[in-house]
Amino acid sequence: MSQSTQQPLALVTGVGPGVGTSLVRRFAEGGYRVAMIARDANRLAEIGAEVPGAFAMPCDVTDAQALDQVLEEIGAPKVVVHNAVGGSFAPFQETDPAVLQKNFEINTMALLQLAQKIAPAMIEAGEGAIIVTGNTSALRGKPNFTGFAPTKAAQRILAESLARDLGPKGIHVAYLVIDAVIDVPWTRKVHSDAPDDFFIQPKSIAAEVFHLAHQPRDAWSFLAEVRPYRETW
Repeated sequence: MSQSTQQPLALVTGVGPGVGTSLVRRFAEGGYRVAMIARDANRLAEIGAEVPGAFAMPCDVTDAQALDQVLEEIGAPKVVVHNAVGGSFAPFQETDPAVLQKNFEINTMALLQLAQKIAPAMIEAGEGAIIVTGNTSALRGKPNFTGFAPTKAAQRILAESLARDLGPKGIHVAYLVIDAVIDVPWTRKVHSDAPDDFFIQPKSIAAEVFHLAHQPRDAWSFLAEVRPYRETW
């Protein structure tokens, strides 16, 4: 994939209609070319047509071979945002082990593959950032989250291992806990009576990810949290 020598490159996985699209827009506004990874090629093409510098790389992050090929084409991003997420919600008696395994592949295994493939060029350059979007399931297990929370907890621990390894080499790894209901159409339907400030806006999450990716070296965060002011915690 040819790329401009004038603009740094960012890679965003899980480019859906909410946070993923906002991430693409924020990094494009910040002067980046943005490689977009998601399964829906048509949606990526639409975003690419609207956002200058964004280009589609359709891929299922659980397909290790396909992901490897896409990463080869993309080249060496300065920033990677692992936003792809697999979730499921059911009592543990009703949780299909195959669903837990699939979510683990999306949330955790794909992060490992991204880091293994992309970190060497960052180490050589002496700079870079890997940011992971997470949630409170990474910190606690609750009823009906048995197919999801274990994979996010593993994702957070993996990210911490990466941060401790890569930090001294100049690469900033951070994990953003999103303690909120994200404002997208399906959550609006579920919480139809909720006021606007009950939700967190995708663009607000994107702004915090961008901030984390550009923190000065003397003040790096690993574990960061965002939540609406009304959120009970």
